[in-house]
Amino acid sequence: MKSNYNMKVLYGSAHPELGKEICGHLDVSPVSVDIRRFKDGEIFAQILENIRGQDLFIVQPTCSPANENLMELLILIDAAKRASAKRITAVLPYYGYARQDRKDRPRVPITARLVADLLTTAGADRIIAIDLHAGQIQGFFNIPLDHLHATPVFLKYIVNKTFKDDLMVVSPDAGGVERANFLARCLQVDLAVADKRRITHNEAESIRIIGDVKERSVLILDDIIDTAGTLMKAVDALKEAGASYIICCASHGVFSEPAMERIQANKNLDEVIVTNTIAHSEAVIKNKKIKVLSIGRLLADAIQCIHNETSVSSLFVMRNKGNCRDKGDSQ
Repeated sequence: MKSNYNMKVLYGSAHPELGKEICGHLDVSPVSVDIRRFKDGEIFAQILENIRGQDLFIVQPTCSPANENLMELLILIDAAKRASAKRITAVLPYYGYARQDRKDRPRVPITARLVADLLTTAGADRIIAIDLHAGQIQGFFNIPLDHLHATPVFLKYIVNKTFKDDLMVVSPDAGGVERANFLARCLQVDLAVADKRRITHNEAESIRIIGDVKERSVLILDDIIDTAGTLMKAVDALKEAGASYIICCASHGVFSEPAMERIQANKNLDEVIVTNTIAHSEAVIKNKKIKVLSIGRLLADAIQCIHNETSVSSLFVMRNKGNCRDKGDSQ
């Protein structure tokens, strides 16, 4: 049974549209907060209503500008802690610094762990995140973390879409095979893998397609589209291998320069599907090649489950079953 007793939702300045949408789904009024920037760049935040003893959810993706949005989140958590909130859950639709998750060369930080420590030290009691870049980030926290996936949102859109040839799911790298395999099993389609050798953080040296994609519609499933350099090489490699129709699904559309120009210029790429874990510019929203799906209902349902102390995982199992094609085992 839906109950919002003692539930409060507060959102920062990183993505107010998503915060309002979540509040709308939960049928709660957002907590009033005053957030300002001093002339020297320092952030000031004041919670303008009583939250003592409340179950508080703070919605703030740590997207660009990552440092400002992360610092604002830490300040909001500290303010809530000092205002005696009973429990503080930081809702990070996009977890910034997640790609710095391991020490892959000498004398580099593990910044994803540093951010986890900062959130915990600030006073967060729980974390909600969507499609972390690496699963091991969950182990960086000593507090509960609910790791959600955008797959149900993509499934609902894909199952209602008509493809001219048989569909096939493609993982852009070995690390994403588990995520791509789950989607492929839900859709009851084949799986292929793009084997890439990387030069720098945003560019792959070469891509080899493992699997037969000839005369197939293919769906590349990734977690992040940043500069889109690697994505464009994967698209071109798939086209050279004979794919007839190519779309890409990614949970987080970062779209750093020159991503938009690359996506628009590549005639081999037919469609890009992302969610609104990050606030998108008008250029992204109005681009006919890009489809933005809302993650608001998914987050609202997870927040409701956590508040009511019910299972979050069972919620997403049922949703995935509802969106899977009705043949064979979807799990």
